[in-house]
Amino acid sequence: MFDALLARYVVAGPDGISRVRYRAWRDSSDDMAALRAYVGALESQTPSEMSAPEAIAFWSNLYNAVTLEVVLENYPVQSIRDIRASGSDAEAKVGPWTLDRVTVEERRLSLNAIEHDILRRQFADPRIHYAINCASASCPNLPPRAWRADSLDLALDDAARSYINHERGIRILPSGQIEASSIFKWYAGDFGDREASILAHQAQYAQGPLADALTRAGTIAAYDYDWSLNDAEG
Repeated sequence: MFDALLARYVVAGPDGISRVRYRAWRDSSDDMAALRAYVGALESQTPSEMSAPEAIAFWSNLYNAVTLEVVLENYPVQSIRDIRASGSDAEAKVGPWTLDRVTVEERRLSLNAIEHDILRRQFADPRIHYAINCASASCPNLPPRAWRADSLDLALDDAARSYINHERGIRILPSGQIEASSIFKWYAGDFGDREASILAHQAQYAQGPLADALTRAGTIAAYDYDWSLNDAEG
């Protein structure tokens, strides 16, 4: 079900960024219902009984599906950060991440809980950051099909390689210095905390001139992130 929806609405741009045809998806009542049904089917599963690869695939798919659901329910928006977690409440937080959206094994969960309390804390694999998509231009690409346990390890390596070798992941500045995605700053601890460890992680997946530049750099000069919606025309 999720594979068919992703195939229908996720398009790979010539710039290497995958975008979502949110308007077309929102306008299809059948496909909106199909996404809700998929989320509901995931809610009925028992990830506590799964192997680590099965659980990572499960939680990553749930995170991505719920993020799509949130954006589609609020579309059109310029950024997911425009969606408030508490409606018009004056104290509402920027973005929808703190709002409980799903119930899994009798536990109410927000997107933040799935990402930080479960995926990052329980599995401690930095490649998780390449598995989940926050509906933004600078985020690692939404995969063209659901994550699967039997292919997860290779698929996560591919996702890491794709992101790190794209300029929204790492960019060589005219000075030869390195500008990196803010993901590597926000979650530095997941990549080893020290800048040398972050660069080593990046170099593990870097190719061609980027690999050489990372070896020479020794430091990350700047960080950047584009929160604009990963929206596609049509």
